[in-house]
Amino acid sequence: MTTATRPQLRRTAPARTAYLLLWAFLLFNLLIVELMLARPNTPAHNTLTTIGRVLGLHLGFALALQLLLIARLPFLDRRIGMDRLTGWHRWTGFAIFWLVLLHPTFVMLGYSQLDRIPFLSEIPNLAKQLPVALGMIAAGLVGVIAVTSVRAVRRRIPYEAWHAIHLLVYAVIVLGVIHQVYEGSAFKTNNFTQAYWWGLWAFAIGALLTGRLVLPLIRNLRHRMRVAAVVAESPDVVSVHVTGRDLHKLHARAGQFFLWRFPGHNRWWQVNPWSLSAAPDGHSLRLTAKAIGTTSAGLRDLPVGTRVFAEGPYGAFTATGRTRQDTLLIAGGIGVTPIRALLEDETLDGDIVVLYRVRTPADAVLLGELRNLARLRGARLHLLTGRTVEGNQPFSPENLRGLVPDITERDVYVCGPAAMTDAVLRSLRALRVPAQQRHAEVFRLAG
Repeated sequence: MTTATRPQLRRTAPARTAYLLLWAFLLFNLLIVELMLARPNTPAHNTLTTIGRVLGLHLGFALALQLLLIARLPFLDRRIGMDRLTGWHRWTGFAIFWLVLLHPTFVMLGYSQLDRIPFLSEIPNLAKQLPVALGMIAAGLVGVIAVTSVRAVRRRIPYEAWHAIHLLVYAVIVLGVIHQVYEGSAFKTNNFTQAYWWGLWAFAIGALLTGRLVLPLIRNLRHRMRVAAVVAESPDVVSVHVTGRDLHKLHARAGQFFLWRFPGHNRWWQVNPWSLSAAPDGHSLRLTAKAIGTTSAGLRDLPVGTRVFAEGPYGAFTATGRTRQDTLLIAGGIGVTPIRALLEDETLDGDIVVLYRVRTPADAVLLGELRNLARLRGARLHLLTGRTVEGNQPFSPENLRGLVPDITERDVYVCGPAAMTDAVLRSLRALRVPAQQRHAEVFRLAG
């Protein structure tokens, strides 16, 4: 007698095409940049200023790429996910920081050699030129953003303050463009290179304005969302129910999140990423948040009828990218919200196992809803409690395989604290769960 095997999904991961286009864009434009440097328009003063010019052109391209990465373009976000795009943003940010440090350093070293004055004396000498001074200010702002992005510093800053500091990137863009208009020489080889360079920047700025301003304004004017109800789930967790017009046209999916603002409740620049904690039904949306910052702590005081300004939906943490019939959902703490929404998603068929990690049963937010959904879906729910110590490591490779013996044959979705998510992903790699079957959501958002 032969044993029947469950049919497996055969889907092309939607991220693959997006990654190919992103890499093609990066490599194609880098090739053009190198060709531009091969035919300089004007001779450099010396070797040091030549190096400074090369670094400056690469800095300009890195800044344009960064604009595209933070533009929140639906094509990239819904296929790759904002979390992975933020990884690109982070590494591009490192490149920008070092280029911002090295580009003016080599330029000033070159001019100090030409002027035969000390390096530090060249700084006020060049700062007398307004475009150069603006470039120096932009470099200083990049330094502030970089320092606050260091994890040790980031952990000590409230999310709202960190986000406000990252708005300085817009000032960097304005100052950087002015600096390039007057000081750029490497891209002025001929009319073609100038048209290419400013076309690249127009495309990047246009994408940023479209993704961060135009689309959110259009969507919020169309849907006119307001708070319909506020429900306390526990002493420090609250759910906010939001209604509006034609919410089905948002095409939101379980597992996605929005960037939420509540005008009148918090300042316009304060925005928080909260996942949908219930599968969207086309009539209402629900977010569930734990009181961590000042904004989340004040949600329970939101009056019914408060206007809501939401950007999104964002994220690729959905059933769309599933490659296997069966699924493992792993949640930790308040990271249960997108997991609970996914469990409600009827397109997530097949056998489902849910692992919910909390310190104590009292910390298990939405546990009653999870149990009801698990019963309706025929899913198996495991509540994992206790402190993570040497004798209690539920997400070690051995324990994961013990809880879910066929884990390598499932798509695995994980959302929770960064340390827990990292531990789960390490174990999945050790168990040789293929990369296309691993789905994680960590809110490391680009400002």
